[in-house]
Amino acid sequence: MLGRIFAIAAVTSLVASPAWAEIARIKSSVGVAAIERGTTRLPAAPGLQLNPGDRLVTGKDGRISLSFIDNTRFSVGPNSRVAVNEFVYDRTRQQGSFLTQVDRGSLAIVSGHIAHSGRDAMKVRTPNSLLGVRGTRFIVEVSK
Repeated sequence: MLGRIFAIAAVTSLVASPAWAEIARIKSSVGVAAIERGTTRLPAAPGLQLNPGDRLVTGKDGRISLSFIDNTRFSVGPNSRVAVNEFVYDRTRQQGSFLTQVDRGSLAIVSGHIAHSGRDAMKVRTPNSLLGVRGTRFIVEVSK
């Protein structure tokens, strides 16, 4: 019986883990656009949930718009590769941490609660820089 209780607790902790929780949802996509989740490539369709560690990839005619659970909004432009490396959010306290990496292309951001919650709570990494976001609207472009 104790083994069965432990197994149920272990499964419950996996489901409740932030690594498995929805962090965002795709609102729209146009052209060639996909989500890379580990070794799986999913079409970027409206309603698809995003998880921490997912990569947003667009082709020359692709675009993706999404909304995060902290009210941050992303618009990914053509020929882009953007990773959500870290996303932790406490809805009760409206605090967390958010690290995005833009390897190529463009990303327009309207920051949400995480960026407003504290210094360096939201960061955007590019191949040459690391930006600290304190709550604003901005665009990051990376040429290769």
